[in-house]
Amino acid sequence: MDLSFFRNRMEQYRVINLKISQHGETIGELDTDDRARRNVYSASKSFTSAAVGIAQREGLLSIDERLVDAFADDLPDHPDDNLRKATVRDLLTMALGQRTAFLMGGERPYIREDDWVKLSLSIPFVYEPNTHFVYNNVGPHLAGVLVQRRAGCDLVSYLTPRLFAPLGIRRPTWETDPMGYTFGSGGLFLNVDELHKLGQLYLQDGCWEGRQLLPVEWVHESLRKQVDNDTPYGYGYLFWGGPKGSFRADGKYAQFSIILRDKEAVITTVSECRDAARLLDVIFEEIYPKL
Repeated sequence: MDLSFFRNRMEQYRVINLKISQHGETIGELDTDDRARRNVYSASKSFTSAAVGIAQREGLLSIDERLVDAFADDLPDHPDDNLRKATVRDLLTMALGQRTAFLMGGERPYIREDDWVKLSLSIPFVYEPNTHFVYNNVGPHLAGVLVQRRAGCDLVSYLTPRLFAPLGIRRPTWETDPMGYTFGSGGLFLNVDELHKLGQLYLQDGCWEGRQLLPVEWVHESLRKQVDNDTPYGYGYLFWGGPKGSFRADGKYAQFSIILRDKEAVITTVSECRDAARLLDVIFEEIYPKL
């Protein structure tokens, strides 16, 4: 695919790298700068989701576990009723039950407490889980912490033999919290080719070069609307629903890996875009019809 028609758009929306594959083959690439690893922000969450799926397959956890059991030593003195109802699954859907977002990028450097697990669980659960979509970094971070505790290692070490290495991703840098836990909600550094491989893996039902890296059912559940949100498309397990039945890993400033099952295609961007919603529209208006 000749992507020269899109270069002006890339410059307009500050897209650094664009990669498109279809039927398993790269069909288009365009760059306005080199393919260095950059912060993919909340696209990191989709890797945390993969880690949870792998850990469940290995018997390390179940998404049906209640948080009061999974985090028994981290609870407030008097857990409220909604916290008692919450499960590991609720960590993955942005419908945990808390009213406001926490552990977001601008506040993390200023949090005085070191134990973000206890701090996160002390925030009131004002809604019954799975009833209110509130975009919140608490759930993915706790999900990542649970994997790390059960596996006995950080998320990068856990995922390296199970996901990163099979995908050809050399050990990446990933942000940690003050206690040393990998921050499952953000701060993973990848280049466009590496982020693209995640989208391709999910398009292929978790199979890579003949090896089933992710359970097929986990992929299907992750790329299915689990909860309604303020879009027409809903939210899966740390993946955003989108137009044309798409789902995507989605990070701040338009770090996208868009999985287009109807076209058997993946579109990935690494960007510094300040209008990510409009860029997404432009991708579906100008690139999608050419596939």
